Amino acid sequence: MSMSLRVIVPPHPLVAHWLTVLRDRDTPSPLFCSAMKELGRWLTYEAARDWLPHQAVQINTPLAPCAGQVMDPSVPLLVVPVLRAGLGLWAGGQEVLPHARVAHVGVVRDEKTALPSTYLNRLPQQIGERVGVMVFDPMLATGGSLALVLEALAELGVTGQRVRVICALAAAPGLKRLAEQFPELSIYTACIDPDLDKHQFIVPGLGDAGDRLYGTQAEDFLT
Repeated sequence: MSMSLRVIVPPHPLVAHWLTVLRDRDTPSPLFCSAMKELGRWLTYEAARDWLPHQAVQINTPLAPCAGQVMDPSVPLLVVPVLRAGLGLWAGGQEVLPHARVAHVGVVRDEKTALPSTYLNRLPQQIGERVGVMVFDPMLATGGSLALVLEALAELGVTGQRVRVICALAAAPGLKRLAEQFPELSIYTACIDPDLDKHQFIVPGLGDAGDRLYGTQAEDFLT
């Protein structure tokens, strides 16, 4: 794996706790949704730590003048949730970055071939040179879905350190693929699992994040 790819797994007990709740097959959808939101919150906090543009200001406290720092309002931030489960992660991230602009991208994977395709692309036609982009993709298995989004961003001139990715869980094979194609990428995840099964699902993983998030594991989920 290229050493240029940065994969950050925050060593925080709350990250480990909420990932464990996600993994448990007995976790009901409402709690699964809360766990995904909490992971989104903590991973966004870590991803934004040394990345967000800020500026020095001088303010007055009730007692004396004081130097401080605030977010630089002249540099917008674009968030890209990968539908549909990316919305679960972004629900937590939005509490950290309420000022961000949002552009949704929908990606679906063929169950037989495991190949992804895009069914919705709401990326803007132009993205300014100073804009940072944070992608929320909950499951990084083969890396194919995320690669589609990153390729679309690259066509708009957004590459390298301007992009950060947040995912609840990543698999080593997918990370290897992305390292070869996007070596300057930074990925924040709760854990790296070692392998994929014959259906290209992460092992041990947490199952289908979208189905568990929205309670649609079975075809007859409304009967």
